[in-house]
This record gives sequence, structure tokens and C-alpha cells, in this order.
Amino acid sequence: MQTGTVTITNRLGVHARPSAMVVERATSFESEVWLEKEGLKINAKSIMGVMMLAAEQGCELNISTEGPDEQQALAGMTEILGSGFGEIDKAS
Repeated sequence: MQTGTVTITNRLGVHARPSAMVVERATSFESEVWLEKEGLKINAKSIMGVMMLAAEQGCELNISTEGPDEQQALAGMTEILGSGFGEIDKAS
């Protein structure tokens, strides 16, 4: 099992479009991928689960991966969740 933490940086947090991006990335890995916020742990391959986290700007998400490509999965999830989803430079 691999674990890590990432801070959500984009102003709107993980809303519908970023949630879809997270699920798309998570499903590209064979490993199980879990996200956790304030005690709520969800399967990152579930769009409803990701949206249910209501991950706002500045919150920290714990990532855990387990399986044959768990290291790559952790790196990929850390990258997508920390990327700002292309929204960092958008005006308020």
C-alpha cells in the first residue's frame, strides 16, 4: 500500500469536471485507489464518491493505493489532484 496527501489548489475545488478527470485517471490504474477527507473514505473510481467528498480549495485529501501498479497510481493521483485542473489562473 502506498499513501500520500495533496492539497486542492483550484478556486472551485473538485466540482463536476475535475471529479470526472479524477475518476478517469483513477480508472487508468489496475490498483485500488482511495481518497479520504475528514474521515470520509471513498473509491476514487466512483464519480459519485469523488463528488461526495466536496473537496474545496485548501482542503487536504489523503490518497491510498494498493495493487500491482500502486506506486504509479499514487504518483498519477497526486499529479491530477495537485494540478489545479487547469483552473488555477482563471479570474475570480
